[in-house]
Amino acid sequence: MSSAKQDATRDRVEAEIVVPLNALELDVDAIELTPAGKRRVLRVAIDKDGGVTLDDVAEATRAISEVLDDSDALGEMPYTLEVTSRGVDRPLSLPRHWRRNEDRLVKVSLVEGGEITGRILASTEANVTLDVDGESRDVAYADVAKALVQIEFNRKSRKDSEDA
Repeated sequence: MSSAKQDATRDRVEAEIVVPLNALELDVDAIELTPAGKRRVLRVAIDKDGGVTLDDVAEATRAISEVLDDSDALGEMPYTLEVTSRGVDRPLSLPRHWRRNEDRLVKVSLVEGGEITGRILASTEANVTLDVDGESRDVAYADVAKALVQIEFNRKSRKDSEDA
């Protein structure tokens, strides 16, 4: 399958599944369609405020399967469906990604060069406020080349402290 045809198929699948997933309060974060022998693998990454649970993945899988069974978006070729949560290894690229990772440590590569590592304090539709070594720093998303959540083990978040 050509790349252009594969992109068109992926876009068509996305158009078909967005509404049923939104009804489950889930966002489509990424869709990947890759050949695997005589089959294709359709990977759909989902996300939502508060994080994705295993029940969310199961509900999303059922909803996507139902929609695709009633659609010709994937044509006649058989496929394997994999539904996953977004995962921390995916770059923060949309305002909702920043919002959903508030209080997490991120490493930001800037368009102009250089890197910043800081904790997400707040975010808007246009920028994020990071705590960088105790100082608040506003960064416009337009200035971000790439941003990744950093894994921290055994750290109590602000929310954990507030609950205690």
